[in-house]
Amino acid sequence: MAEVDFAAARVAGKDAFSPPSITQITLRINGAAHQLRIEPRVSLLDALREYLGLTGTKKGCNQGACGACTVLVDGERTLSCLALAVQYEGTDITTIEGLGAEGELHSLQAAFIEQDGFQCGYCTPGQICSALGMMQEFQNGMPSAVTEDVSARDVEFSDEEIKERMSGNLCRCGAYVGICAAIREVFESGVTP
Repeated sequence: MAEVDFAAARVAGKDAFSPPSITQITLRINGAAHQLRIEPRVSLLDALREYLGLTGTKKGCNQGACGACTVLVDGERTLSCLALAVQYEGTDITTIEGLGAEGELHSLQAAFIEQDGFQCGYCTPGQICSALGMMQEFQNGMPSAVTEDVSARDVEFSDEEIKERMSGNLCRCGAYVGICAAIREVFESGVTP
């Protein structure tokens, strides 16, 4: 480990102990504006959990590999552990707490319960937010790695498509059959994500 000459740093005009810079941002989350004073390096995940108390979004791997931290930004799924909060001023962020009407579950939340789409529940908020974004991507005609004809207008919303499109969200309990069934139930009911 390299030694730091703090006296030399101070003489050179650099205070080795200066606190990190703080910036003020406003984030629109679940329809409400929240003003935060944070360091520019704070992730969107930490801003949600540590600064705003929105703990529904989970910290799993903190490396973008598990999907537990997935939220929706302007309707698109985003791994909040890889995103800096300061990047999202002026966007609409939706977390698991923002789904459904006051006192009512979103239809996908209800389907997860009905179809046993969770066991321990830790990954469930990220699974649900990701599924909503994924269904919107499908409706917008975005192909996946298993889409046979990427130019086709009518692609079947198959289990294979669901599994591929949700492959970034891991469930350590292995509730994939219920997750897939819940997503299919909501999609086939015609509910718009």
